[in-house]
Amino acid sequence: MDLVLPSVGLMFWTTLVFAILLFLLAKYAWKPILGAVKAREEKINNALEAAEKAQKEMQELQSKNEDLLKEARAERDTMMKEAKETSIRLVEEAKAKSKEEAGKIIEDARKSIEMEKTAAIAELKAQVASISLEIAERILEGELASDSKQKALADKLAEDINLN
Repeated sequence: MDLVLPSVGLMFWTTLVFAILLFLLAKYAWKPILGAVKAREEKINNALEAAEKAQKEMQELQSKNEDLLKEARAERDTMMKEAKETSIRLVEEAKAKSKEEAGKIIEDARKSIEMEKTAAIAELKAQVASISLEIAERILEGELASDSKQKALADKLAEDINLN
């Protein structure tokens, strides 16, 4: 077996070229590459921070939205309760008013009936008196139709006058 050793000259030139390349990279390329890597790292960190901030804001907005929904539901329930109470109150007031008006109408009808009854009784009395007078008039006409009956009535009235 044959062992091949590299030559010293080749090693020298390889090391020299590597050192020059390393120097040139360090002087001209290394800083811009590191700057670009740092800038990219900062952009990524800023984007992560912005995403976390946006997520927190979203959670806060969602919490506020839920609170607003709860308030809206509570307000809706309150309004519904008030509307129901108002409708019940209005119905009760309408019932009371209609009962009152019905009572007034009934009372007015009773008064009217009583007045008509009184007027009918008065008219009936007047008619009975008129009929009674007509009957008495006809009876008297019949009684006083003859002279003898007239004389007997006059005598009787004279006796009654003398007695008093």
